[in-house]
Amino acid sequence: MSLECAEWAARLVPVSQAKVFVARLVGCAVFDPAGDRVGKVRDVVVAYAPKGGPRVVGLVVEVPGRRQVFLQINRVTSIAPGAVISTGLINLRRFVQRAGEVRVIAEILGKRMRFINGSGEGFIEDIGIEENARKEWTVSHAFLRRPKTSNSLFGRGETVIVPWGDIAEISTGAPQGAQDASQLIASFMDMKPADLAIVLMDLPEKRMLEVAEELPDARLADVLEELSAENVIDILESLDDERAADVLDHMEPDDAADVVAQLPLERSETLLQLMQPEEADDVRMLLAFAPDTAGGLMTTEPIICSADTTVAEGLALIRKSDIAPALATLICVTLPPYESPTGRYIGVVHFQRMLRYPPHERLGTLIDDTLEPLRPDTSITEVSRVLASYNLVSIPVVDANDRLVGVVTVDDVLDQILPEDWRTREEVG
Repeated sequence: MSLECAEWAARLVPVSQAKVFVARLVGCAVFDPAGDRVGKVRDVVVAYAPKGGPRVVGLVVEVPGRRQVFLQINRVTSIAPGAVISTGLINLRRFVQRAGEVRVIAEILGKRMRFINGSGEGFIEDIGIEENARKEWTVSHAFLRRPKTSNSLFGRGETVIVPWGDIAEISTGAPQGAQDASQLIASFMDMKPADLAIVLMDLPEKRMLEVAEELPDARLADVLEELSAENVIDILESLDDERAADVLDHMEPDDAADVVAQLPLERSETLLQLMQPEEADDVRMLLAFAPDTAGGLMTTEPIICSADTTVAEGLALIRKSDIAPALATLICVTLPPYESPTGRYIGVVHFQRMLRYPPHERLGTLIDDTLEPLRPDTSITEVSRVLASYNLVSIPVVDANDRLVGVVTVDDVLDQILPEDWRTREEVG
């Protein structure tokens, strides 16, 4: 038996002796009978029954490639907080929620519930599932937090574990705030923005907006850059103007311009007025170009240096964590000023070439003078041809006065030419 297999086997306890809490299950590894890891749990899917607690119908499992698939509960042989053991048979088609199915993490956690005995209400922070005598997994208990009071310890309400049958959801007609989304956000914090965007698109619209409301501005900005245009508009319309402007400030200028261009004129002008002046100026400049041209595709924040910058200084700039990989492949060399629109454009220095020279070497001696920059009105077809012909992932854009105004990256080109539903389209064959 492999070491990994032995470790998860040692952690398992007979399911009949343990209550498994779903929030603790999320992120746990899913193994096949041989002990090989096949994925990790992202959510638990239940269906409400006329009597008793909701019945577990399966798990949402993330498999390699960040694809989320459905694992039927009858394909699960053991569940424990440390690991899930499956029969090894998993349908690799992307998970699609069916009518009558409810996801625990995405849709139940955070709900406001009342105690049937009349002792108040609370918010669900977790639920416990157990296997009954018929080998069916059902929701048995709920972990709730009561609303905080003046006597609450550390400003938080007390918690209690109660049988599922002792609580009921507050009717939609009763006054209540939005469903708390903190547990859902916590369970997906390790996801890349593109993967979290796919998760949000799969959520019911109301839940998607609740999650967006609670995401930090920078995290929400990263996610909006990956969402479909329709979802972006829905989310921005649910935010007040100041919050929406703060989120746009955190977005890449080209992505922010794409968003602003889709808003009603009055709202877009309001948001531009509330944005940071420098960010708003970049967006306004990009809005002047057609979206299918180099000017409309480019980002206005490439890495820009003088010819006297050393290789060591250039590599330090590239190493910054907030620099997108596509932008980090080259440094643009210009005359001052060094913010777009810059002084006269001189050329680019490729990252790979910098690695071949000593740290004290000046970038001005390493310039690639064979790469012709694009003009803002260059069509997306020509941009694609240039990137493909010269095996590039980014290329500079200069204006009529040879000033650097931005850089087009291959990911922005792909976003424009791929089908609108490319994020969720199933593979053929």
